[in-house]
Amino acid sequence: MEKIVVLIPAFNEEGSIDKVIAEIPDNVSEIIVINNNSTDHTAQVAQKAGATVVDQVKKGYGNACLKGLEYIATNKINPDIIVFLDGDYSDYPEELTKIIKPIIHDNIDFVIGSRVKHLQEKGSMTPQQHFGNWLACFLMKLFFNAKFTDLGPFRAIKYQKILNLKMQDQTYGWTVEMQLKALKHKLSYTEVPVKYKKRIGVSKVSGTIKGTIFAGVKILTWIFKYSFK
Repeated sequence: MEKIVVLIPAFNEEGSIDKVIAEIPDNVSEIIVINNNSTDHTAQVAQKAGATVVDQVKKGYGNACLKGLEYIATNKINPDIIVFLDGDYSDYPEELTKIIKPIIHDNIDFVIGSRVKHLQEKGSMTPQQHFGNWLACFLMKLFFNAKFTDLGPFRAIKYQKILNLKMQDQTYGWTVEMQLKALKHKLSYTEVPVKYKKRIGVSKVSGTIKGTIFAGVKILTWIFKYSFK
């Protein structure tokens, strides 16, 4: 049986993190919440809910993910599959089973949970998120003939494959960096349609103008960096 570890970057998600943890399927070996310098009780709530809590004082989504991978390597956990999941309860954690299925049954390297429109709760994604996703996926198709339709954060990848990608982005470019490097390394990939609902709390990215602009710049920077290599 495959050993599955879930990484959940979390910054001030005390109102949602226990709900996310509670709905993760039982076939997961370990749930690791990376407490990304939260100023609330995220760490305590996550620990009480049964997760391993790792602190990352350097803010940034990518920094949190990198810290989680570092913890896995340092503690020689050696999973077969890594699943990334947000801590805001916008995804449906029980759909993890769908996300990992292509890896287990079809030997696919990398799977993205695609937030298809007909499965989205109204208002769960902002217009700028829809446009940003469309633009990034359009450019990846244009430059790399990619078949991605989303930059969804709910995703799974073989552990050895993500090590080979040598991930480095420290902030909002993490997801698109993974997709671009998956293309470069010729990983097999697919998407699985997933449901999506309004998050609990305010988004650190799309909830502010600064966050939206910064995320957009990071994503486009990665795409153009790879397109002109």
